[in-house]
Amino acid sequence: MAIAKSAGAPQPSLKGSGRTGALRRLKIWLLPVSVLAGLVVWLAVVRLADYPPFILPSPGDVWARFLRAAGDGSLLRHSLVTLREVLAGLALGVSVASILGYALARSRTIEKLLSPYIVASQAVPVVALAPLLVLWFGPGEFSKILICALIVFFPVLVNVVVGLRSVETDLRDLMRSLKATRWQTFTHLEVPAALPVLLGGLKIGATLSVIGAVVGEFVGADRGLGFLVNVARGQFDTALVFVAIFTLVLLALSLYGVVSLGERWLLDWRR
Repeated sequence: MAIAKSAGAPQPSLKGSGRTGALRRLKIWLLPVSVLAGLVVWLAVVRLADYPPFILPSPGDVWARFLRAAGDGSLLRHSLVTLREVLAGLALGVSVASILGYALARSRTIEKLLSPYIVASQAVPVVALAPLLVLWFGPGEFSKILICALIVFFPVLVNVVVGLRSVETDLRDLMRSLKATRWQTFTHLEVPAALPVLLGGLKIGATLSVIGAVVGEFVGADRGLGFLVNVARGQFDTALVFVAIFTLVLLALSLYGVVSLGERWLLDWRR
């Protein structure tokens, strides 16, 4: 009887597994193929339109300029300054937003008192606030850190509040019935419940923090990738502008990837 059952049981399809493997290989090749296609289109536009290098440099010109900037150390020096500002601003913005978000989620009174000011602060573009911050705190790194923190603050704050308020009432009642302390409720219920939404906000904040640093460096700075873009633009060194932009993109993608890896590790228990 057991033999008959095993013989009649559905067997895994080799055709299905082969199709899955082909899809995986296709996904692996999608990114390099799309990048290569973009480079081909870029090169075709430069050749067909016959643009001068100071309008639209070719990929070869940008690569040669990248090698020069990397060789003399200027690209690394400016990149490290921007990375420092981004990481410090991200840490400051996430910390303040998490603390304030917890207070808003726990108290409707605090929310009614502070919500108008929080919304009003987001109604003013960071580009308009950046000159004031540079004027008040100087053209050093601290003003850029504040700009990064401001641009990161709101999306993280909203995600913290939404995550904490999404905790089911039944689970809170269960923690009370178990006589859990406020700290135990926070660590064992509220943080795990809010973590997925918080990490989603952190992904947004990680990319926005790069924008904040560049905005601050545009307004007033003597170093950083934003400063490098300003200098290259003034010298009509468009290839260097492209190098700085691609470095900023790589920086944002790296931060996003780090948060994604942290999300996979921290939320492994949900699987």
